[in-house]
Amino acid sequence: MCSREASARKWVSTNRSPNKGRRWSLDVAQLTQGGVGLCRWFCRQLEILLSNILAEPGVAGPVPFDAKDELRRAIDIVDLVGSYIQLRRSGRNYVGLCPWHDDRRPSLQVNPERQTFKCWVCDLGGDIFSFVMQAEKVSFPEAMQLLADRAGISLRPTPRGGLSASGESAGASADPKAELYRAMAWAVEQYSNNLQTSPQADVAREYLADRGITTESVRKFRLGFAPDRWDWLLERARAAQISAKTLETVGLVTRGERAGSVYDRFRGRVLFAINDTQGRPVALGGRILPSLAETSPAKYINSPETPLFSKSSLLYALDTAKEALRQAEAKRVLVVEGYTDVVIAHQSGFRNTVAVLGTALGEKHVRLLRRYADQIILVLDGDEAGQRRTNEVLELFVAEQVDLRVLTLPDKLDPCDFLLARGADAFNHLLDTAIDALGHLVRQATTGVAHGDMHAANQAIEQVLGVLAKAPRLREDTPTSARVREHQVLHQLSRQFGVPEELLRGRLSQLRRSAARKPSAPQVAPATPLELPRLDSWEQELLELLVEDPSWVAEALTVLGVEQLPSAIARQIVEACRDLHEIEGEATFERLLGHFDEPELKAFLVDLDERGRAKASATREERRACLLEGWRRRHEQLARRLQVDAVRQRHVGDDEALALLARVVEQERNRHCMTEPTEG
Repeated sequence: MCSREASARKWVSTNRSPNKGRRWSLDVAQLTQGGVGLCRWFCRQLEILLSNILAEPGVAGPVPFDAKDELRRAIDIVDLVGSYIQLRRSGRNYVGLCPWHDDRRPSLQVNPERQTFKCWVCDLGGDIFSFVMQAEKVSFPEAMQLLADRAGISLRPTPRGGLSASGESAGASADPKAELYRAMAWAVEQYSNNLQTSPQADVAREYLADRGITTESVRKFRLGFAPDRWDWLLERARAAQISAKTLETVGLVTRGERAGSVYDRFRGRVLFAINDTQGRPVALGGRILPSLAETSPAKYINSPETPLFSKSSLLYALDTAKEALRQAEAKRVLVVEGYTDVVIAHQSGFRNTVAVLGTALGEKHVRLLRRYADQIILVLDGDEAGQRRTNEVLELFVAEQVDLRVLTLPDKLDPCDFLLARGADAFNHLLDTAIDALGHLVRQATTGVAHGDMHAANQAIEQVLGVLAKAPRLREDTPTSARVREHQVLHQLSRQFGVPEELLRGRLSQLRRSAARKPSAPQVAPATPLELPRLDSWEQELLELLVEDPSWVAEALTVLGVEQLPSAIARQIVEACRDLHEIEGEATFERLLGHFDEPELKAFLVDLDERGRAKASATREERRACLLEGWRRRHEQLARRLQVDAVRQRHVGDDEALALLARVVEQERNRHCMTEPTEG
């Protein structure tokens, strides 16, 4: 072993960190093949080491590169952008109205696979960091802090240069919100272990078994049991050094009328863990056991609104259902009312099922569901109350132009009882018969209206047109399905009540004009258009190929040199690819995007990525071969030009000039496959 490699191995062994297994597991033998690679690698490690040595206690120092990775893994760009604007699925991507210009057709595109966004009008793009920078008008460090707050991650470097995350113990300097996430996760674990192992939970296990819920589902959904005691959780919290104030903040305990008295909120109940879209517990729903129903008038109770939980912004089991939706060809989600309905539906194979959380579906719910599904099927109980709740949300779905279907279960059964009694096949058959929302509305409004009863007919027409008026006015970009549906509804009303369709359409226009307008949204300053650098076609192709696969830089650099690239931005990107490949050991598009903090460079990389991926006429290998061959020709042409210029400017003697010209002629002849002239 050479002395350089031995020194490197000794240094790595001495400074090994248990939290940096991936970083320190680089193959030192590979790194020491060239002094340049080893030098860059050492500089990288020393930078991290020194930044933490020099950081004062309690003061946030430079954020390690791993912090970007941690945030990128924790936050899905579809969820992020969808919290600012309304998104709808379009093929494999999502589209929405750009907030930075007067957008009438959705021109902002979100790519969930590459975790990027792009507005084709503003020419803006990037990742989660550049989106927040543009949306909030903040700097890169401020954007990182906002994203960390959203993900519940602390950005304070640890003594080893690591990252204090929500699931780790970060000591006194931890983010307060991360402490709340830890408290909720701890409580869910306590209740879950109690349900699965405690003798006092026998009655809860029997109840769940009677409801048809399996042991596997209990573990999957982290169901729990709260004993019928006032201080069961409080006692365990004291032993775990979790304050009552923290438990109160997340809604696990509540304060009594007596000053200073607190007690467990959930008692004598089977508990359902409510997670956010990232799968983190943020609240609980509790169902009173039948044997204890007399002690509590409320059959179900949920956690109150907390810094972690807002019932109008979450749906039960969406974190599980969204994974199933991403893998499914038909992007449709089932919305039911109860926790057990969801558990039994998932247990029966319908993993695309979610539930509301003790409230009616609202605008935020609809927009949340549209991120993951193209079609929503509302599966409510078959009783009158279920039908009434369906009518209450129809206007909302029509206004949002959502493909909503309504399924009415027979015999007043709820989804749980129907699935247990009649099975998954029967339920699947019913799903295929679900009618669209407007069809359901027309059926409900016109049922029982006697022929000739003009008052009842007028009421039915006004009810249907009133809901239809909530839909956006038909325009050139209105989806064909929405156009057809409106024509069908007007035609059906005209035929059923004998009213000319033109009259109905006039009344619809009148209702739309008189509808109360929503307050206008605050004006957003237009984004500054990105000025892309001017690159020649060869350099553009090089960067597109590198963005597609930055690991190719090692092979490319054996042919070309970074210093030979004419554009400064091209040199910067190629150098970044090279450094990532040599230092990080893995060069991906996500890492390349995270290497730069400047939003302009991020947008440029996304533009390169989109343009490169659109070129499907040739394989990547063919494009690479053509590119490198073009570089060789380009290099030869440059050398010939320099040689001819030297002859013209008399920088060489006559003999050398003749030799240079002969060499140029020979090269041209070889390039065109020409032969030596022959006499005769």
